[in-house]
Amino acid sequence: MQPTAKALLALTCMTLSSVSLGAQTLTIATVNNSDMIRMQKLSKTFEAEHPDIKLNWVVLEENVLRQRLTTDIATQGGQFDVLTIGMYEAALWGAKGWLEPMKDLPASYALDDVFPSVREGLSVKGSLYALPFYAESSITYYRTDLFKDAGLTMPERPTWEEIAGFAEKLTKKDKEQYGICLRGKAGWGENMALITTVANAYGARWFDEQWKPEFSGPEWKNALNFYVDTMKKSGPPGASSNGFNENLALFNSGKCAMWVDASVAGSFVTDKTQSKVADHVGFTFAPHQVTDKGSAWLYSWALAIPTSSKAKDAAKQFSAWATSKEYGELVAKTDGIANVPPGTRASTYSDAYMSAAPFAKVTLESLKAADPSKPTLKPVPYIGIQLVTIPEFQAVGTQVGKLFSAALIGQTTVDQALTAAQQTTEREMKRAGYPK
Repeated sequence: MQPTAKALLALTCMTLSSVSLGAQTLTIATVNNSDMIRMQKLSKTFEAEHPDIKLNWVVLEENVLRQRLTTDIATQGGQFDVLTIGMYEAALWGAKGWLEPMKDLPASYALDDVFPSVREGLSVKGSLYALPFYAESSITYYRTDLFKDAGLTMPERPTWEEIAGFAEKLTKKDKEQYGICLRGKAGWGENMALITTVANAYGARWFDEQWKPEFSGPEWKNALNFYVDTMKKSGPPGASSNGFNENLALFNSGKCAMWVDASVAGSFVTDKTQSKVADHVGFTFAPHQVTDKGSAWLYSWALAIPTSSKAKDAAKQFSAWATSKEYGELVAKTDGIANVPPGTRASTYSDAYMSAAPFAKVTLESLKAADPSKPTLKPVPYIGIQLVTIPEFQAVGTQVGKLFSAALIGQTTVDQALTAAQQTTEREMKRAGYPK
């Protein structure tokens, strides 16, 4: 029997109604780190619990993510509903009114459980603008088997000079064994995160108290010479292309005797499904030199909602879910307690977690010691350990990162790179009207 015109009209109206009342789609921009890949996988649980919300993922390499998000939010493009950002963006974009305040969270979220230093780093004048997915400091990873075979002992708090000495002894290039892997990929959040902590340890600072760059000083010269010399002697080939993920892959494949980088990698290097050396990894504090101040960074990857989003309520629901204690319990259940996103909640550091995660103690102590308000040996006018929380830093840090990456591969000398860094930073700061 053919349907009547009236029946067809009713059917059409029902179809249109189901479309209009269908699922709301959230577009989530995130970085291609392992914890975020896991979040994407486990988000099927969120979708099952929220059938009216569908998730569309845009997963990008770190430098590309930052560029895309900066362009989109500055132009109010509205491409994304949830942004994966760090403390740098949360502070600056929150102050500009580009992000939704994360207020009126449910009591079950237990915001007081989040470490104060992490909350403060994602806040502006007491208002929280992003919810922390995980937080990290930087620590030293090392191969306990290689140290034992070479008769070496890793100190609890090594100096960079000690690290360089170990690296030289443990380098066997004919066997593709390199003494140390460090970031070389240019970017303010890539090589400059690592190099700035090296410079801090040598007593350097980005700016003096009158906002004058200090790349012409002996501290930066000592630090950059140390970094370039050590990497040339004991680092892997092609180091200027290596960021966090590339060095993680090298370490997990057994090619690095030591690696100084984000503490969040602790669960990856001890995971037998992705690490060939999982049973032979030791953990200790990031190296210091003339000072401990600023020798280990503080950072959080966090979820934020741009004011341009047209799905703010749904975005808030997802952001709260992915950064909740319940999400941590889901990770523990599916992938093991050691894989719970670290560094954000006091409750994570239970006896069970501390026992299961051999990197937890060093991570926790490093996070507690990090102080972005006093990041260097000498006083500075800025906040931030491995970065400077001013709008101009993104451009300046990226340019300096390119200069230092060029020095690493021998395109320029260390002295030439430092001279160029001084000139370009002075020019940009003068153009921006510093001191203010």
